[in-house]
Amino acid sequence: MNPQKRLAIFDRLAAANPEPTTELVYSTPFELLIAVVLSAQATDKSVNKATALLFPIADTPQKILTLGIEGLKQYIKTIGLYNSKAANIMTLCRQLLDRHEGRVPETREELEALAGVGRKTANVILNTAFGQPTIAVDTHIFRVANRTGIAPGKNVLEVERNLEKRVPKKHKKDAHHLLILHGRYTCIARKPRCQHCLIEDLCDYKNKAGKEETN
Repeated sequence: MNPQKRLAIFDRLAAANPEPTTELVYSTPFELLIAVVLSAQATDKSVNKATALLFPIADTPQKILTLGIEGLKQYIKTIGLYNSKAANIMTLCRQLLDRHEGRVPETREELEALAGVGRKTANVILNTAFGQPTIAVDTHIFRVANRTGIAPGKNVLEVERNLEKRVPKKHKKDAHHLLILHGRYTCIARKPRCQHCLIEDLCDYKNKAGKEETN
């Protein structure tokens, strides 16, 4: 895909959604960090339901530690893998207090040193909480990057590296959310909604039979 076509794709996505953001509900970097940790292999909707009850009670590392692990589990037990997530969150909260005075760090290295935080979660925090032009490649972005031809790659790290090189500079800050929302609602895994896609004419997706099934 040439740079002009790639720019046109992001221009259209941005025009349709000029202020894209996460669908996780949060009010501080710490709340976002907890929500993202909880969202692994879970839907944003299920996380938001849990945190709507949790955050009014415990919205700081110390308050979550005061709840205790069993107390925390009562709030997140509707979320998949809640036992391991609760353990990670308790350790993460202690680490924030011990190493960062309770604040969420703003570097990848410090974030990835926290329990339950990998590269994808770190990228989400850096981008959404701190405005850095990082792109967290999840299943939606991996699919969109490969299917459209924007930044194909064999694995998530390769796609991330290709996006870093190929996303137009003016769209780098918002690229993560533009792509994830496009993948979540239009360029879905099965039967992509090509007839409703605003970049269909620019997309490299050539599976005509698949398109016919959606029409």
